[in-house]
Amino acid sequence: MSASRPAVPASRIAPTDRDEADRRAAGTHPYRWVILGGAWLVYYSFSLTTFALAPLVHLIEPDLHMSHAAMGSILGAWQLLYIFAAIPCGAILDRFGPWRSMVVSMLVISLSGAIRGVADSYPVLFFAVALFGVGGPLVSTGAPKLISLWFAGQQRGLAMGIYFTGNALGGVTALSLTNSVLMPLLGGSWRAVLIAYAAFTMFACVVWLVIGAHPVSRSLERNLTSGGGEKSFRTFGEMLRVPAVRLIITMGLFLLLFNHSLNNWLPEMLRSGGMDSVSAGFWSAVPTAVGIFSSLILPRLATPSRRYVILGSLFLAMASAMFLISTFWQPLMIAGLILQGTARGATNTVAVLMLMEHPSVGPARTGSASGLYFAAAEIGGMLGPLSVGAVVDATGGFSAAFYLLAADCGVLLLLLAALRRANR
Repeated sequence: MSASRPAVPASRIAPTDRDEADRRAAGTHPYRWVILGGAWLVYYSFSLTTFALAPLVHLIEPDLHMSHAAMGSILGAWQLLYIFAAIPCGAILDRFGPWRSMVVSMLVISLSGAIRGVADSYPVLFFAVALFGVGGPLVSTGAPKLISLWFAGQQRGLAMGIYFTGNALGGVTALSLTNSVLMPLLGGSWRAVLIAYAAFTMFACVVWLVIGAHPVSRSLERNLTSGGGEKSFRTFGEMLRVPAVRLIITMGLFLLLFNHSLNNWLPEMLRSGGMDSVSAGFWSAVPTAVGIFSSLILPRLATPSRRYVILGSLFLAMASAMFLISTFWQPLMIAGLILQGTARGATNTVAVLMLMEHPSVGPARTGSASGLYFAAAEIGGMLGPLSVGAVVDATGGFSAAFYLLAADCGVLLLLLAALRRANR
């Protein structure tokens, strides 16, 4: 079988006439923008919870008597459960639809945030962060499913970019406002800050519950998920037999190894270069802020003929950013942060787009395919923060960690070259 040919017969993935009519109707219905707004808010609160611990590491470690390695294991705890939850969550999304699935997810994420705020020991905090990994997959795989149902063509790339800005802004909020605004406002208590973030997540859950209950949304999900979704885990094996799908999924692993390492450790990296915690928080938010613009612009430009050049350029930018940031000289450091933010905002979006639009996937299988992608990706998401923490404890500084992440970018370039050959 040719590497570029789908492993699944066309009849197995082709939509019915009714499905196609429903999908075209959804693609022009004005309510699709309200749905996108709700998904954006959900993803914003998801990211807020994901980034919440990073600016508080310097307070949590002495309070709970933890080393960098122990803190690294906590920062990677939710990815551990996510790996096992993502695939079944993808199947659940294709079976029951994103609305109900994402409501459940937000309840779990809010509970995770609340338990973090009352944790008084390493095991309790580890459990609280790990719990996030049970609810998280239904958000990160549910949003692409929503986009595939409600948007098509160039609007799909735009919608993907818009909802990814929720992820970016959630990170900006957590990194820049935690130490500068919320800590003083809440009496200097890191526990109160985490509980406040959990309360906001519950608010977002209620908003999504109302938005998704609209009759248009319920009708579309009923017709295009329960009726058309495949109800067997057989679909995972069929997709994994396609070489290009396997390569995209493997790229996700190394992408999230890089991203989660910096998401969790960048404030401490900058503090090690001499910054105070407030300044480190603000500067750590720069890549995320830059990512907002790149997530809106680059996915729209990343047409199939341009994707390899765009991704290759972004991987080179990621590697360059590591060397520039590690100098801690402000002009070069700022350039590195901007490069890293440009890549962060677009790489994952373009990779997921490539997966969604592969002939062996399509809208009916987007939930399952996203589940596979993020299950593999979060292996890297778990190993990244843990590896950086262990390297810092072993070497006494972050220099070796910068080189480790630059090498990760080299692996991504090799995988991209292999993907281009496979798709030929």
